[in-house]
Amino acid sequence: MNRKKFWGYRRPNGQVGVRNHVLILPTITCATQAAKQITELVQGTVSFIHQHGCAQVGVDYDQTFRTYVGMGANPNVYGVVVLGLGCETHQARSVAGELAKTGKPVEVVSIQDHSGTLGAIAEGSRIAAKMVQAASAQMKELCDFSELIIGTECGGSDACSGLSANPAVGIVSDMLVDHGGTAILAETTELIGAEHLLAERAVDDRTAKRVYEVIGAMENRAIKMGVDIRTGNPSPGNIKGGLSSLEEKSLGASNKSGSRPLQEVIDYAQIPSKKGLVWMDTPGHDIEQLTGMVAGGAQIVLFTTGRGTPTGSPIAPVIKIATNTGIFERMEDNIDLNAGTIIEGKESIESVGQHIFDEIELVASGKLTKAEILKQHDFGIWRIGPTF
Repeated sequence: MNRKKFWGYRRPNGQVGVRNHVLILPTITCATQAAKQITELVQGTVSFIHQHGCAQVGVDYDQTFRTYVGMGANPNVYGVVVLGLGCETHQARSVAGELAKTGKPVEVVSIQDHSGTLGAIAEGSRIAAKMVQAASAQMKELCDFSELIIGTECGGSDACSGLSANPAVGIVSDMLVDHGGTAILAETTELIGAEHLLAERAVDDRTAKRVYEVIGAMENRAIKMGVDIRTGNPSPGNIKGGLSSLEEKSLGASNKSGSRPLQEVIDYAQIPSKKGLVWMDTPGHDIEQLTGMVAGGAQIVLFTTGRGTPTGSPIAPVIKIATNTGIFERMEDNIDLNAGTIIEGKESIESVGQHIFDEIELVASGKLTKAEILKQHDFGIWRIGPTF
């Protein structure tokens, strides 16, 4: 087998990034605007807007904390300026303490401790500028595809998703696994009705049991609310695109997993402990599942769409793949590749899969995706508890 390579950035803990960002990480919603101001002033920095970080308890607190740490620990990040207010539940110093274990540069700035917003922006900008300069001096090295974690996602699905782009991504998933890498399957909501197919491929009984547990828990959340999960899934856009039911959508979505054994089922924003195919328990919400996979270490995400979406990530390149040629032509500014050629009979699933795999090589080595060019820095955490 011809082993794929890419040019990446080696981190102190041995992981490899495909980007070299300095992340301004706000641990509380009150600090997000200051973080945005720093990114506008200092080239080479990225950040995100969110509404979390305070009045969270229990497992909800833990999941948000894990997501913050995962974003900063992602191999695509060179260094982190953790920006807090000072009195919030998710303390900036606690997040920074976990990030320091990666060996990458980490600094803390507090709005309350630095004389307010202007002082915090000034101090954060000074620190970030030094980090960016140091990051710009880092040389790339040739790395193996076995060091990649690729997230897979479908959003704005249509009747073509399960016939073109999703099976092509499944081919890519198998190829990556065969190269020793890791492919993350997500979207638990959109695997309801296809769970038995994944359980049959589980490496052991424990993993198979976990498949049914996460599906059951997702359905029970809707039952406790007194609603039918199928009133929101498939979405109006999915139905307009030709999908008739959640089960039909799930059968198409599961095609992204390819055919290799399912190694483990992991929690939201958790880093895989095994290589190969893994399933991350996430909701179907595009931004929330994308954030979870990136916080779990995914350096690149493959995102198939039949209805079209501009979705991206602040730190991971997102490769958009159209399921039909019509949406590719209408939204070519947002979508990178077209799998609609499969529907038209011009290409096979295998050949499109190879195109996507080749694109991963280019993107991993530095080619910008459409979402990156348009600065589509989307971020959203899956909340699993109330705000107090």
